[in-house]
Amino acid sequence: MTEASNAIVSPFTQSALDFVKSLEVSGDFGEVRESGMAAFESLPFPTRKTEDWKYTSLHALTTQDYNRPADNFDLDNASELFEVSGLDAYQLVFINGVFVSELSDEISEAGVSAVPLSVASDAQRALFKQHVGNIAETRRNLFTALNNATVEEGVLLHVEKNVQLKKPIQVINITSAQQQTSSAFARCLVVLEQQAEATLIEQFVSTAEEQNILLNQVTEINIGDGAKLNHYRLHTEDESSLHFGGVYVDLNRDSQFESYQIALGGKIKRLDVVVNHNQAGSHCEMKGVYLPKHNQHVDIHSYIEHIAANCTTDETYRGIMADQSKAVFNGRIHIHPDAQKTLANLSNKNLLLSNKAQINSKPELEIYADDVRCAHGVTVAQLDDKACFYLQSRGISRQEAEIMLSFAFINELLESIPVDALRQKLRPLLAQQFTSNESLTQHILDEEIGVCSEGAL
Repeated sequence: MTEASNAIVSPFTQSALDFVKSLEVSGDFGEVRESGMAAFESLPFPTRKTEDWKYTSLHALTTQDYNRPADNFDLDNASELFEVSGLDAYQLVFINGVFVSELSDEISEAGVSAVPLSVASDAQRALFKQHVGNIAETRRNLFTALNNATVEEGVLLHVEKNVQLKKPIQVINITSAQQQTSSAFARCLVVLEQQAEATLIEQFVSTAEEQNILLNQVTEINIGDGAKLNHYRLHTEDESSLHFGGVYVDLNRDSQFESYQIALGGKIKRLDVVVNHNQAGSHCEMKGVYLPKHNQHVDIHSYIEHIAANCTTDETYRGIMADQSKAVFNGRIHIHPDAQKTLANLSNKNLLLSNKAQINSKPELEIYADDVRCAHGVTVAQLDDKACFYLQSRGISRQEAEIMLSFAFINELLESIPVDALRQKLRPLLAQQFTSNESLTQHILDEEIGVCSEGAL
C-alpha cells in the first residue's frame, strides 16, 4: 500500500492490484502505469455513500472475481456483430482487448496515424507515451485509474496540422463469454493538431450470450486549435455485460467536439465524460440516448469544465426506461471564475414505460463567473394518455401507439446524426427495444411519424 493511502484496501482492489502486477508488459509506459496504480490503490472502493456512485450498486462486480485475463478471442463470423451496411470507414477490431489484424484495415493517408500499439512504430509509441494519461482523470475515478495501471494495448489516432481525415475511423471492441469471469482493457488516444478534422466511431458489441467479462475502456482526446472531432460512441452489448468507460477531452482555442452516444443497458454500464474548455472559442455539443429495459442498469456522468472565456456547450440526453430497469444521469457544468461570456445549456428528458422503472437525474450548474448565459432542465414523465387516445382514434392499436410515441421521443436525436449509414443501422436496432414483433417494428419504421418528440411528455 502507498503512503498516501490510509484506508483499508477492499477485496476487489487487492485482487485487482495482484492481477495488474502479474501482467506481462513492456517498459514503454511504465510512468503512466505506476501513477495509475498509485491512484487506484489510494482511492476507496465506491459504495452507496459515495456521491458519484450513490444510485449505482456494484454488487454484481464484487460477488465474483473478475481480475483475470480474458482469452478465447478467436471468433468465427465476428464481422457480423459490428457490420454497418453502407458505412465507408477504416476498421480497427479488438476482441477481448486483443487486436485482430485479420479483421482490420491498414490506414495509409498522408498526415494520419491510426494504429494499434501492438504494431505501432517507435515514433508512434513515443507520441502515445507523450500524451497518454495527461487528460484522463484518476483522482476520483477508480476504474480510470485501473485502466491507466494496465496501459499496454490500444489505439493511437494522430492527425497532423491542416489534415482532414477522408474516412471515419471505426474502432470496434468485441467481448465474448469466458470459461471463467475475467477482465479486458481497452485504450484509445486521439491527438488532432491545429486545424485538423476527423470522425471517430467507437463501437462496443458482444456475442449474444451471457457475458462474464468486464470491459474497462478509456478514451483520451486532445483537440488542437481550430480542429474538430466528430465522435460516436455506440454501446450495443448483451444485457448481461459489465462496462466501465471514460471519455476525457481537452479543447483548445476555437476547437470543436461533437459527440453522439447511444447506450443500451447492461448488468452495469457506467460512462464518465469529462470535457475541458481550456482556451477561448471552443465548442462542445453532446447528444445521447440511453434505453435500458428488463433489469438493466445505465449510469452516465458528464462533467463540463468551462475554464476559459467565450466557450459554448450544448448538451442533450434522453432516456427511456422500461420494465424494472434503472438509469442514472448526472450532468455537471462548472463555470470557472475566468470563464466570462460562457454560453451553456443542459437538457435531460426521461420517459418511464413502467411503474417499476427508475431514473435518478441530477443536472448541475456551478457558476463562479457573472457574465454568462446558462440553463439546465430535467423532465421525468410517462406516456401521455391523450396522445395515445388521439392515435387510437385514428385506427392505431394501443400497443402500436405506445411504441410510436416512445420512438418519436428519441427520433429527433437519431435524425440529427450526420452519418446516414449509422442512422440506418440505429433506427431499427433502437425500435426493436420497444417490441419483439418484427413486423410491428418494420411498420413503425415505414410510417411517417407525425408526433414530435415533445408530444410524448
